[in-house]
Amino acid sequence: MTVRDPDPALYNDDLAPVPRKKRTWGAFEIFNVWTNDIQSLFGYTLAATLFIAYGLNGWAVFAGIILAGIIVMVLCDLVGRPSVRYGIPYAVMARASMGVHGTQFPTLIRGITAMFWYGAQTYFASTAVALLITALFGPGPDGTFLGLSPVGWISYVIVAVFQLVLFSQGIGWIGVFLNWAGPAVYLVMIAMMIALWAMAGGDLFSELGTVFAGDGDYPGGQIAAFSAVVGTMVAYFAAVVVNYGDFSRFTRSERAMRRGNFWGLPVSLALFSFLTLVITAGTSVLYGEALTNPADIVARVDNIWLTVVAALTFFIATVGINLVANFIPPAYGLANLAPSLISARTGGLITAAVGFVVGALWVAYIDNVGIAAFVDTLGAVLAPLYGIIVADHYLLRRQRLDLNALYTTDPNGEYYFTRGWNLRALTAFCLASAFSVTAVWLPALQSWSGFVWIFGALLGGTLHYVIARSRRAVPTAS
Repeated sequence: MTVRDPDPALYNDDLAPVPRKKRTWGAFEIFNVWTNDIQSLFGYTLAATLFIAYGLNGWAVFAGIILAGIIVMVLCDLVGRPSVRYGIPYAVMARASMGVHGTQFPTLIRGITAMFWYGAQTYFASTAVALLITALFGPGPDGTFLGLSPVGWISYVIVAVFQLVLFSQGIGWIGVFLNWAGPAVYLVMIAMMIALWAMAGGDLFSELGTVFAGDGDYPGGQIAAFSAVVGTMVAYFAAVVVNYGDFSRFTRSERAMRRGNFWGLPVSLALFSFLTLVITAGTSVLYGEALTNPADIVARVDNIWLTVVAALTFFIATVGINLVANFIPPAYGLANLAPSLISARTGGLITAAVGFVVGALWVAYIDNVGIAAFVDTLGAVLAPLYGIIVADHYLLRRQRLDLNALYTTDPNGEYYFTRGWNLRALTAFCLASAFSVTAVWLPALQSWSGFVWIFGALLGGTLHYVIARSRRAVPTAS
């Protein structure tokens, strides 16, 4: 697909529709986008915690996790379809509903959120490299600077440079890395599960029986606990759902995208959760407590080769999620601000620079000032945008897009609206975002915090549809 006479203020090679012949991703690549998003240090801890913190029967936890995977799959199938059909990224797709300039506001918020988490995940990945260096060469010199030891700083720089080099090679190399990293992490997890199973023996099944029995000790009862499991897992994927078009645009067909989403979300999520459960149960038998942090597990096992393999695995897994969730979104988002000046590669360099500062200050300052609440608030602001994009495309426009109008600032263009801003969509966005942000901070709604993203998306889509339809119903003056 080609665009006729695109405006340089809205167009560059990275934002242009991907030609059919360059869409090389199939179901396997999409599958690995999700496996890498799941297989982080935080993802492991989250999955393990769900089985032991909510007092639910283990089968109920599995059902909640799989249901969450199905919900996310459906959400991604909906928002990813137009990007597959037209080959456009999320920032361009959002122009149809928000206006050719109005899209800059939400994409910038998404980019800022991702930059903060990019820096944080870079730091977390560096702890795995520090574990590897320490295991092979010792702890190194004493002393710290900004909370990091000399080994910590060396590890941090190694991770930052590695990620930057990988991204600079383009989306093709990122796809190759994800295709290799996802299966490799699963192989290591399976090996770790087998090793712990062999050491724990028959006591492992007894411990698993305890997990699957559940103690029912959760405020609000089992329905509330089940809802919390589903909501927590949906919220975990929310950031990637919004800009999923950045990945689906590279797939060969909608069928490949849907198959990749199916195997990468409910199926892969179930496998990852099962491995996590067995490993956690094994640690409970061997060490007398359920260890939900992989680093703690490795620290208890006095085996240098296990330490080396585990450290490399943690590093690969964390870099994988960082590329998927926190690098690509701001790279395209920044390019959308000024396409004639900023390419996706330049946007990636800016992301890496900001992220480097955030990660370097993470231990000493940022993690101690409530930054998590700040970025969670920004994430809540974005929730209505998903609903607006989907409602606009499927309900108002009936899946029709004028590709050329997405790249023009002609006042007569279909998506120009008012000086490039769709004020009605912006009104719906602001009202729904106010609800989402309030829900994040309101203690009375804390038990439903996992569903804030879904509620915000539904409210944003509903308001956008109602406001747009009501404006169309007003008769014009004769």
